[in-house]
Amino acid sequence: MSNYKTSALRTEKMPPGIPYIIGNEAAERFSFYGMRTILTIFMVNYLWLMGDKAGIQMADAEATERFHHFVSLVYLTPVLGALLADLFFGKYRIIMTLSVVYCLGHGALALMGMAGEAGTWLMAGLWLIAVGSGGIKPCVSAHVGDQFGAQNRHLLPRVFNWFYWSINLGAFFSTLLTPWLLEWYGPHLAFGVPGVLMALATLVFWIGRHKFVHIPPGGKQFHRELFSKEGIGAILKLSTIYIFVAIFWALYDQSGSSWVLQARNMDLNWFGVEWLPSQIQALNPILILTFIPLFSYVLYPLVDRVFPLTPLRKIGIGLFIMVISFTLVSIAQMKIDSGEAPSISWQLIAYVALTASEVMVSIVCLEFSYTQAPKAMKSVVMALFLFAVSLGNQVTAQINHFIQVKDPTAELSGAGTEISHGGFDGKTGTDDDIVVTFDKEGSRTELGFHGKEALANIASKISEAAAAQSHTALSAEQGNTILAGAKDPWGNPYQFTLLDRYRMRVTSDGPDGKELTPWDQGAIISISIPTESSPSGFAAFMQKFQPEEAWLEKKKKELGVTTKAEAAKEGPSISTDYFVGGRVRLEGAHYFWFFTGLMLAAALAFMIVAKLYRPREYYHDDEEEAEATSEAIGN
Repeated sequence: MSNYKTSALRTEKMPPGIPYIIGNEAAERFSFYGMRTILTIFMVNYLWLMGDKAGIQMADAEATERFHHFVSLVYLTPVLGALLADLFFGKYRIIMTLSVVYCLGHGALALMGMAGEAGTWLMAGLWLIAVGSGGIKPCVSAHVGDQFGAQNRHLLPRVFNWFYWSINLGAFFSTLLTPWLLEWYGPHLAFGVPGVLMALATLVFWIGRHKFVHIPPGGKQFHRELFSKEGIGAILKLSTIYIFVAIFWALYDQSGSSWVLQARNMDLNWFGVEWLPSQIQALNPILILTFIPLFSYVLYPLVDRVFPLTPLRKIGIGLFIMVISFTLVSIAQMKIDSGEAPSISWQLIAYVALTASEVMVSIVCLEFSYTQAPKAMKSVVMALFLFAVSLGNQVTAQINHFIQVKDPTAELSGAGTEISHGGFDGKTGTDDDIVVTFDKEGSRTELGFHGKEALANIASKISEAAAAQSHTALSAEQGNTILAGAKDPWGNPYQFTLLDRYRMRVTSDGPDGKELTPWDQGAIISISIPTESSPSGFAAFMQKFQPEEAWLEKKKKELGVTTKAEAAKEGPSISTDYFVGGRVRLEGAHYFWFFTGLMLAAALAFMIVAKLYRPREYYHDDEEEAEATSEAIGN
């Protein structure tokens, strides 16, 4: 450490280490957002095909839950990284060490399906990435602030803006590229390329080591400040802000989960190009690149003339803008629930609001958190800010866990056998038994239960009606007309639900007579209509670099699963899949409206907290820790 600078240069210019930090961050964010962009789609569409035989396809709610558990862990590990940096090793050493762990995580994801269980490789890779990426996050943010002293601290807001700009530049390119790589070249390359970029990011950071200011770990000073009245007070004060910021992240990060899953049922033709559902996320970083200078140099100064925009006021306005964003996707989902295929423009406009909210909440809170941290606690406070992201994603993960109704047969397995489950009464040999049949390879071939024959007759009538109207899904009124008077063996009426333009569901409450329990019985009637698209513009250009057949189609052919090409030869078709349990308690538009209401309540409550909050700023080279809490700055 003695060979490095340990205090900020006395200069009014930009610190010399900033370009290396920015370059590192752009490559690292390409890496992280590249794998994050395709994670949900991979778990739903690809993971079940990564072995020697086809497994069970993951449900949307479970994939959403796992996605947010991962993101939550990514933003929880910063607490450990910050403590190690501030107490023992310093920020630079932690960043370098955990970057290697990060690279190993990407390597594990790239190896999925080559050996062993793909699910095991997935979990190992995600854990390593969470430890590596999460551990360096607070250190990188605080490392930026460490480069500045009293003479150039006025440049700090501009650098944090450009720091965020570099993040989104990397995210933009990776969000376009990795879904395309996944579609045409498969998960090995799609997860491998971000790993190469992470290795490059580590190299760039190492090259700049002699340009940086290396603030030594706080050690005893850190311990004293952390448990001092001042340190505890700063953490408690900021925590009141982070509670509301956590709700913001509970909604924001769904752009990588529920929004992607929603996009599958929308018209993805935009500017004459058929986009992949995951690629729509690329709009967010490109909007960030536009909004950062627009807000910083145009909107903020204009508004500030008539309404002083303190950091807390910016955050409060951003929370209300997020309400607008989720209102738009809620309306779009209502259209999907009614059998329409709304334009992806609904999400595009929602992304404009979401990005505006991000600029006013995330960027402002990041800078505000650094200024509010006592001198030896910069990394810890950065970690607390990131912990708010973790908490928000945990909220979303737990909600998605709660809304899933258990499938009582999910854990049954066998090979060339038939297994009976005791059903609601727990006893085999009664009329509520559930029977699962497995082939020699251990794949499920049939699900049997009392009342399936009656359900099959109803599904057949619905299928015939859908085929008669040019293979389009029935409306709720049409479906309920067919079900009129029909009851299951226990006297429960059947219910019809239109899920989207290609899927309908028939359910009954089953032997326990209660709705949304593991004993519900039903069927999903799915319409398959082969489509052909003629690529144009950017899609036609990219076609020059892609193979004739998508990776998923080749994999399905290898495992004996019906491919799109095979389905196209058969023409339009209707299939029926039976289930027991496995539903969700909050689905469709109700799911999005729930989060919209949650955000609105949080934004209203934040107004009170922001009014009562009194800021205090700290910098590394302050000779005295003067309080800065004038009324003009405070609220």
